[in-house]
Amino acid sequence: MFQVIGGRSVQAARLVAPRSAVLVEAVRGRKSRTDPVAKSKEGRIKEPPPVDPVEMVVLKERYSEYQMIMRALRVQVEKQEAERKQEDAAAKREREQQEFIREKEREILQLQEDAKTFITMENLDQRIEEALDNPKNYNFAIDKEGRVVKQTILQ
Repeated sequence: MFQVIGGRSVQAARLVAPRSAVLVEAVRGRKSRTDPVAKSKEGRIKEPPPVDPVEMVVLKERYSEYQMIMRALRVQVEKQEAERKQEDAAAKREREQQEFIREKEREILQLQEDAKTFITMENLDQRIEEALDNPKNYNFAIDKEGRVVKQTILQ
């Protein structure tokens, strides 16, 4: 028949039929639920196959043993997975703590280095003399290329 339209197989009847018409597609080798039973099978009564009681007991025992083993394995695997997750979380926490400690140590060392340049009561006179001896002029311009243009005089 016709091949793919919109990703599906479409029969010619579907393409030609109006939208309001009910289309029933026949599937080869199958009957619908409403079709009657075949005449050759009308009087037949379905009986389940016979089950050996001894075999059924053995199968039930084996199945219960299988379920017990599988339950134990599942519990063991879940327990191992939980332990592994806890170990990973503990290792991650430890790494984060170590990194935090290193960062704080760096900050403390930086503050100690900066503290050497602080102005204190002991070096106040010396710093005032340095500032008066070396005046700084911050009144300058920067051109488009980024060069500093110093054409102003110190007042």
